[in-house]
Amino acid sequence: MKEELLKEKITTKTLCYHCSEECSDDSIRINDKIFCCNGCKTVYELLDQNNLCTYYSIEQSPGNTRKYYTKRNYDFLDDEDLKQKLIEFSDGKKTNVAFSIPQMHCSSCIWILENLYKLDNGIISSRVNFLQKKLFITFAEKITSLKKIVELLDSLGYEPLLNLDAKNETAVYNEYKNLYYKIGIAGFSFGNIMLLSFPEYLSINVVEHSELKQIFSYINILLSLPVFFYSSNDYFISAWKGLKKKIVNIDVPLALGIFVLFLRSIYDIIFLGGAGYLDSLTGLVFFLLIGKVFQNKTYDTLNFERNYKSYFPIAVTIKNGDNETTIPVEKLKVGQRIIVKNNEIIPADSILIKGFGNIDYSFVTGELFPVNVQNGETIFAGGKQIGSAIEVETIKNVSQSYLTQLWNRTAFNRNEESQITSFANIVSKYFTFGIISFAVLAALFALPNYKIAFDAFTAVLIVACPCALALSTPFTLGNTLRIFGKNKFYLKNTFIVEKLSSIDTIVFDKTGTITERNNSLVNFIGLDLSENEKDLIKSVVANSTHPLSRAIFNFLSPNRIYPVENYEENIGQGIIALVNKNKIKIGSEQFVTNKNQNELDSTKVFVAINEEIKGYFEIKNKYRAGLKEIVSQLLKKYQIFVLSGDNESEKNNLNEIFHGNAGLYFNYSPHDKLNFIEKLQNQNKKVLMFGDGLNDAGALKQSDVGISITDNTNNFTPASDAILDSQSFRLINVFINFSKTSKKIIIASFVLSIIYNIIGLTFAFEGKLTPLFAAILMPLSSISVVIFTTIATNLLANKKGLI
Repeated sequence: MKEELLKEKITTKTLCYHCSEECSDDSIRINDKIFCCNGCKTVYELLDQNNLCTYYSIEQSPGNTRKYYTKRNYDFLDDEDLKQKLIEFSDGKKTNVAFSIPQMHCSSCIWILENLYKLDNGIISSRVNFLQKKLFITFAEKITSLKKIVELLDSLGYEPLLNLDAKNETAVYNEYKNLYYKIGIAGFSFGNIMLLSFPEYLSINVVEHSELKQIFSYINILLSLPVFFYSSNDYFISAWKGLKKKIVNIDVPLALGIFVLFLRSIYDIIFLGGAGYLDSLTGLVFFLLIGKVFQNKTYDTLNFERNYKSYFPIAVTIKNGDNETTIPVEKLKVGQRIIVKNNEIIPADSILIKGFGNIDYSFVTGELFPVNVQNGETIFAGGKQIGSAIEVETIKNVSQSYLTQLWNRTAFNRNEESQITSFANIVSKYFTFGIISFAVLAALFALPNYKIAFDAFTAVLIVACPCALALSTPFTLGNTLRIFGKNKFYLKNTFIVEKLSSIDTIVFDKTGTITERNNSLVNFIGLDLSENEKDLIKSVVANSTHPLSRAIFNFLSPNRIYPVENYEENIGQGIIALVNKNKIKIGSEQFVTNKNQNELDSTKVFVAINEEIKGYFEIKNKYRAGLKEIVSQLLKKYQIFVLSGDNESEKNNLNEIFHGNAGLYFNYSPHDKLNFIEKLQNQNKKVLMFGDGLNDAGALKQSDVGISITDNTNNFTPASDAILDSQSFRLINVFINFSKTSKKIIIASFVLSIIYNIIGLTFAFEGKLTPLFAAILMPLSSISVVIFTTIATNLLANKKGLI
């Protein structure tokens, strides 16, 4: 009976009132409310004192756990230079600032973040954009400060994400804002002009209504003015800049067509009493601008252009004698002593002065397991300390460290142009001269009838506007971008679709790319472990942050966790602890058995209980589901290589997966990977690179197409052309094939445009292009291109299973 009660007590879970984490006991409480830690209790008390406990009634247990909360030093936010980079606007009295709050997850979060003024009377207003996880705050500088606001958010469990990445969101927002204004004006004018031109479409020509018809025509002129002077001005500016440099780009014939269309319409309405072509003009500009949105629009919630500043902390803790304070990382100098705590990144190459260095270089080298660093040895920038705090002294500036040298390579300064855009610009050069020549011939052919000659000349220029060249590419590739996005494949821009269709070589990083980063294969080899022995082992590894300890913890079935005494973790070697009076020893073979560790083809963690060696946990990489089938498909068309920062322990497994047909390279540094890609390109290879960590950033940037694979698109991703959710890894071959399909659709739309131009030019050359025919034919051609490309991409995507 007593054992049953004890078992019931162990299995019954008590959840934290604030964050819903499991509580070890009910000792931390306020009345009937139980908390998992003092951090959660403190947040509750803060909200309760300010009558903000409605927070808990909106969602059950909405808070973030404060179990591992440590009070942070935000002195660096008093630095004026740094403050100017973070704030968006200030008039000396009111200041606007925007924070990224990744912890925001429910309606309670929104409610508390929009009621911050009740906790700090210096906050005038706070507004949340939940989809972007953004918090916009306006505060009075004389009452509160940026530092106090960040401290308040941190105390509530909503620590803002701060880094040195340049803020360009406002500029991007304004760019799209102007574009949307232009589309709105063009669409409004296009719709109303078509409505006022309806009698023309029906060939209604009643004499008694001629004055009303003329009034409608003049209204159309007024409606077209903002379209001509505002909505289409980018095409005139681009054409003029190109001509100044003696370049005839795609915008030259477009600008010429719009200009002639406008002048011809004005002449036709004012001097001939006709209807003009203003519906064609506004319709053409409207569709061109929509295409521009497809062409320029990127996934604003994802960041593709990242440099080392995106990953380093915004501030570091420096030690000056016995005093500690924080400064912006960009002001860190050579020779300064800094304190690096558990899970913090080293921002500059340094020498270890004090403490036990257990450095996780997975972002830098791809190596899965931490490196043991002794006093006096160098720690490279980008490494993350795992374990107790260490003290280091910087030996290089942040921008000159081993890791950041990647961003000094030419790969990060390339400026390429789309092949289709280049082709369109070449075609437009000859197209423009050809159409002008054809228009002159049409005019000469109609002489001496000057009216017909003028009509023929302007009609040729109007009808021969290169709509397909201007519209087919952005609409086809833009729709492809949308289809890929629905399948969790997010491309930086439409240019990448085109480049993806041309690749002939594929390079994979190993760790975290073709393997699952947080999911290892674990197998215990040795004596059979009892349930109690498993509980003893799990209780010990639960106290360690080492990746191997976490793998073992996840492998063992959840049961009981016992209190651990005399816990001692020897960095890089193993753990000794006392659990229920049992001595547990877990670690390397040498540490546990006192024997020299042999060269192994996998990672082994030995276990001894009360000096009796029980066996070892064998831990291997777990490869992504379906990898072998994906590789089989790709090997039929592409040359494949695998690069890894790890040793050769997985060579046999990789040879089996890649059927012995892939080039396998191990112990590759970030620079080695970049140089390898460069070497392939010097052999005229078009390289697609798959990576996942900061160590792959240089290679991803150097490759023709760099794709970063991630388990969470909101988390770490290096600079890349595209981000692929790991759930869609199995569709790699489908994505590549569909990019080639998209290119074929563009070529087909070019053919459609040629047919249209031949028909239109035939009528124009003979002077038979009436206002009614032109008014219908021009927008119809634009609409037909849009409809064709959209339907074609959707149908073929559906056929390939992407829709």
